[in-house]
Formats: sequence, C-alpha cells, structure tokens
Amino acid sequence: MSIQYDIGIFGGDRRQMYMAEAFLQKGYRVAIYSLDGTIQHKKCNQMSTLSELFEKCKVLIGPIPVSRDQVTITSKIINTDLTIAHVAYLLTQEHTFIGGAIPSPITELCDNKQIPYYDLMKNEKITILNAIATAEGTIMEAIASSGRNLHGSNCLVLGYGRCAKVLAAKLKALDAYVTVAARSKDALAYAEAAGLLTVYLPDIKCILPSYHYIFNTIPSLVLDKDALELVDKDVTIIDIASAPGGVDYEYAKQQNINARLCLGLPAKVAPKTSADILVTEIYGLLKEVIT
Repeated sequence: MSIQYDIGIFGGDRRQMYMAEAFLQKGYRVAIYSLDGTIQHKKCNQMSTLSELFEKCKVLIGPIPVSRDQVTITSKIINTDLTIAHVAYLLTQEHTFIGGAIPSPITELCDNKQIPYYDLMKNEKITILNAIATAEGTIMEAIASSGRNLHGSNCLVLGYGRCAKVLAAKLKALDAYVTVAARSKDALAYAEAAGLLTVYLPDIKCILPSYHYIFNTIPSLVLDKDALELVDKDVTIIDIASAPGGVDYEYAKQQNINARLCLGLPAKVAPKTSADILVTEIYGLLKEVIT
C-alpha cells in the first residue's frame, strides 16, 4: 500500500458526498470513487478504480447499506468493480472498513484476517436519529400519495420499533388518530402510554376497513391478500420495512390499491442531516485510527 489519503469513500448516495465534504472541512485528506457527484477541493481526488482507492487509503467508508442485493455495492454510479467479492479481495490488515449493514462475506473476512471494521447500523444512536428522517420521509410520501389530509385521518401503524415509535408520535402531533398494531404486549403498553390506540396484531383484520392510511414497519408479509381484501378502496399504504416489504404488492396492483414500498428515506429526504449524524460518530473512530 502507498497511503496518500486519510479516508476513502465509495458508492452510496448524496450522504456520501456530504460526508466527504464534512471530512474535508475537518482537514482530512479524502479520496472518492463512484460517488453521486464531484468535489472540487485541493485535498480531495477522484480515483479511477476501486483498487486505486484501497491502495491509497487507510480508512475506507462504504455506503449504507453496503449492498442491497448481497452481490453489488450500493451506488448511484454503475461500475463493474463495485462488488462485495472485489471489496473482500482488496481489504488488508492495514485497512479499517466502515459501512452500514456490512454483508457477512466482508465481516467474516475481517474477523478471520483481523481487519478492523465498524457497522454503522449497529450503532444505536445512529439508528435512533435516522428514525427521525425516516418518519419525516414517510409522512412526506403519504401526503404526496393521497388526496386526504393527515389531520383528522385514521392511521394504522404496524409495528412499534424505533421508526414506528417516531412515526406514530409525529402523526399524532399532526392531529391524526393513530392506532398501533404489534404482537409484543410490552410494545402495546408503551404505545398506550404514549397516548396511542392499540390493537393486537393478529386482530387487525376486523378493523382494517376503517383506516385512511396504513404504515407498515414490519419486515414480513403482514398485509397479505386476505388483509388487502378488507382495506378501504381509497386507503394509502406506505411500507418502510426492509425489502421486499410487508405487503402483497402483486395483489395490491391487481386491485388498484395505493401501496408503496419506500426504502432509503433518510438519503432521499435529509441526506445532509443524515451525513452529519454519520460523520459525528465516525469522527470519534478516526481519532483512534488516524494518527
């Protein structure tokens, strides 16, 4: 290796651009590859290949998630060398690898070769703060997809994890009537304590017709054909669960039900804020890695 840069950033979306700019402002030397845009800065250079980036950088920051299909690296720009296999091939003990939802082939390699790595999506602070952007983006998608106000509408939130908690609170603040459906008795108790209506998840079918909006956060098939047969014909369904989501989209399309799978909302609605959150956490790591 011939280290010339402190940080190498590759793939991803607008968040990676903002991250690169933030690190440059902090005085780091930054190399970039396959980012969604260009940066003009004396301490920043665009690399021509992923191999060149890995050769010249000690700390490597990948996208969030690192991969969506477990084969290629997440990127707005298509490059044939952006694969999980190639990243694993290029990593050495001299590197520190940082990314989100790092695929197992990379983590297993790092464990076996004692290569330091850090999964940003296992950082509780990041996931909680990201839930804010996710909730705001979900509300934005709902408003854009429906002809109905959220104010005074009946909203059903499926699940009550990090994102669902923030989403339900923001919907309530907009004067929507919010019901939370979950399996966990503890989750339902917390939702009730937050002033929300609650229902046991297996019992939702009897109440589905009364909702104008349904928000799914559960990463399994919750709204199957039987459930979709019961929803209001003008319902708006916003699904923010991990792909493939929790809705039978084929049946929804057949029945002309307004259902949308909305992924990667922090990057779409608040890339600058999301990048700032990531940079703050990574900065603490860099002070230990870069001397």
